[in-house]
Amino acid sequence: MDPIDRERSRAVADALAETDETVAVAESCTGGLIGATLTAIPGSSDYFESGATTYAYGAKRRELGVSRESLDEHGAVSEPVALEMARGVRDTCDVTWGVSTTGVAGPSGGSEETPVGTVYIGVAYAGPWGTDSSFATASRYEFDGDRAAVRAKTVAQALDDLLAALEDRP
Repeated sequence: MDPIDRERSRAVADALAETDETVAVAESCTGGLIGATLTAIPGSSDYFESGATTYAYGAKRRELGVSRESLDEHGAVSEPVALEMARGVRDTCDVTWGVSTTGVAGPSGGSEETPVGTVYIGVAYAGPWGTDSSFATASRYEFDGDRAAVRAKTVAQALDDLLAALEDRP
């Protein structure tokens, strides 16, 4: 059985190709699954630039420029960190779109405030230079199921969030 969601991947590929835009991903809880899903489509080198699996605090800081203050104050599984990850991968890779995931896939690691299944997905857009059209957004989700289910639902939601942003961009 092929776990790759080719329908969503194709929709992202078509939307990016339509405007000649590119994407890079910064993944924590999904561990590279979004990158694998996006590159399952032939011709993905036209729109997919890079993927970073930044699981640890140090990797988030080194590779994406996530601030120590955000990690200390909010923790890795938070909206501010998801935003910094999305902006960081967008800017580091010099792409149009950055997508990030950070969450608690389980089965352990959750808390009352951030239970297993809690995920933040960030999307950052780089508008044309000299405009104020760049933006970043992050959303919190709570998925049920085992570790594999949480990760699969996160990949699907991240692609849906990117597609929604592609449709709504300025």
